[in-house]
Formats: sequence, C-alpha cells, structure tokens
Amino acid sequence: MRRLSMSLIAPVVLLWLVLAPAAQAYNDGRGFYGATDDKVVTYGGFILIVLFPLFVFTMSMIQRHLDRRKAERTAARKAHLGDARWHGGW
Repeated sequence: MRRLSMSLIAPVVLLWLVLAPAAQAYNDGRGFYGATDDKVVTYGGFILIVLFPLFVFTMSMIQRHLDRRKAERTAARKAHLGDARWHGGW
C-alpha cells in the first residue's frame, strides 16, 4: 500500500515542481498583488502587527470558554454522583 501511494504521489509532486516557475511567468514574477514598493511592505507589516495579537487573543478566549465548560461539566458530574462511598449497597 505504501509503495502504491508513493508511486502515485511522486509524479504529481514532480509535475508541480516542474510547472511552478511557469505558473507566475505571465506577470513577470510580480505575484498576485502587483508591483511591491516600500508602502506595500510597510502596510503588510502593520497588518501582521495587528493580526498576530488578535489571533492570540481570539484563541485565548476560545480556550477560556472551553475550560469553563469543562469545569462546569466536571462540577455537574460530581454534584450528580454525590458521595460515591454510599452508592452500591453494602
């Protein structure tokens, strides 16, 4: 199975590597945006300065919410079970 998957993946990767330079040749290698000058690079840097803290803050809030749900679920399970020493007969 491993040989089969490698024999199918290898030609595709090789084809991508061969065709990659021609993919951007139609616009002289300027990329998707166009000509890049100092103003574009500066704005890109500002965007990164803003996006990284926002990403960290958003992920932290999601983690906080999930931890709170976990704590509530654990407390509810303990409240539902009560004192486990007295369950089960003798």
